[in-house]
Amino acid sequence: MYQHFFKRLLDVVVSFCLLLALSPLLALVGIILYINQRSIFFKQTRPGKNEKIFKIRKFKSMNDKKDRKGNLLPDFQRMTATGKFIRNTSLDELPQLLNVLKGDMSLIGPRPLLVSYLPLYNTKQKKRHLVKPGITGWAQVNGRNAISWDKKFEYDVWYVEHISFALDVKILFMTLQKVFKGADISASNNTTMEKFIGNEQRT
Repeated sequence: MYQHFFKRLLDVVVSFCLLLALSPLLALVGIILYINQRSIFFKQTRPGKNEKIFKIRKFKSMNDKKDRKGNLLPDFQRMTATGKFIRNTSLDELPQLLNVLKGDMSLIGPRPLLVSYLPLYNTKQKKRHLVKPGITGWAQVNGRNAISWDKKFEYDVWYVEHISFALDVKILFMTLQKVFKGADISASNNTTMEKFIGNEQRT
């Protein structure tokens, strides 16, 4: 009952209020990004509940510089100073409130990953798609990019099997603590988490 009606109600009310309250900040970040890199949003298709594909939006933290062969440079070479700041403060995630308001995402849930990962999940890992993906989740407050893929999926499935209002409130408060501390943003010294390569992933 919670995840069908009350969770959706919580998503709509909280995301609308946050968008309204944070609109000056969102506008400021957008202006700064446009001035520095002439682009504001990062857009990409991601799988949602029941693997339904939707388009996610984030503030863009990296430029599109390429090498002589036309391939994108490594993440750490494309990360701008502004991008590093908005990622460390999690400001890059704020446009996803629009995805929550639209109904593609929830405030709390497993993070929406790449579409290309769908064929790589085992039966248990696929359970993460039984609920809407979230801006933050149980895996994010328990290590985020600092933990292995296996552990991350373990946390995601645990959340799906134990979803409740009390758990969502706990995750929201833990998320705020993580954001203020700037904890677990990157995996080791990498800018982003290494790609998931399936059940043969080694950590």
